[in-house]
Amino acid sequence: MGYSALADAPLFVIAGPCVMESAAMVEDTAAELAAIVDAVGREAGRPIPFIFKASFDKANRTAVDSFRGPGLKKGLAWLAAVREKVGVALTTDIHEAAQAAPVAEVVDVIQIPAFLSRQTDLLTAAGKTGRIVNIKKAQFLTGFDMRHAAEKVFSTGNRKVLLTERGNYHGYSDLVVDFRNIVWMREVGVPVVMDCTHAVQQPAAGRKTTGGDRRFVRPIALAARAFGAQGFFFEVHPDPARARSDRDTQITPAQFEKILRALVG
Repeated sequence: MGYSALADAPLFVIAGPCVMESAAMVEDTAAELAAIVDAVGREAGRPIPFIFKASFDKANRTAVDSFRGPGLKKGLAWLAAVREKVGVALTTDIHEAAQAAPVAEVVDVIQIPAFLSRQTDLLTAAGKTGRIVNIKKAQFLTGFDMRHAAEKVFSTGNRKVLLTERGNYHGYSDLVVDFRNIVWMREVGVPVVMDCTHAVQQPAAGRKTTGGDRRFVRPIALAARAFGAQGFFFEVHPDPARARSDRDTQITPAQFEKILRALVG
């Protein structure tokens, strides 16, 4: 998928499960989400660019014994199979600079996790691949600060950047969304994405897992649209209650479809 397809679109979607749990789960979810996005786009009279997302390694889990995923080699093989069989654009996140080059061989968009959005070596390694780089805003930064992260990628000659809002820490074990961040990041001159599911997290405070409240996914998406967000990010799982990561914030494909229709309508 080319950068202009996202930059010029009234609305685009990034969606998929938090972490890859099996090859079949990844492929089946990608196919279902692609069909939903295609159907909603046809009804709206315009195609909606869709990027399938899933992580091969959740390196920032709360507890050391939490499930992290299949790892780089197997995860990239599963994503390559999705590209071949489902025919969708792909994204996944990297946590080390050395992962940028092999990941770029498979995906269209390299995602920088929020906790790592100030890591210069990681950002420049991603930029040097020539792929689109989606930088998720750290929970401790403002949208205004994210111009510096974008400039690190720009320094490589790559200006294909997305910036993603995902909430800020507020007190203990909670996140809030300051929608001004969307406006500030749009001033950088790149498309802004709203991560609608991570934004409803309640980060673990003395617990082994992160909680959240998915009731707010839809209103956050609609509010972000009003503030000028162009992309919308959703973690979608076929059975969130059984998800091996972010079970309190992921949504079902049916819920995803309803929210997407509300955004387009």
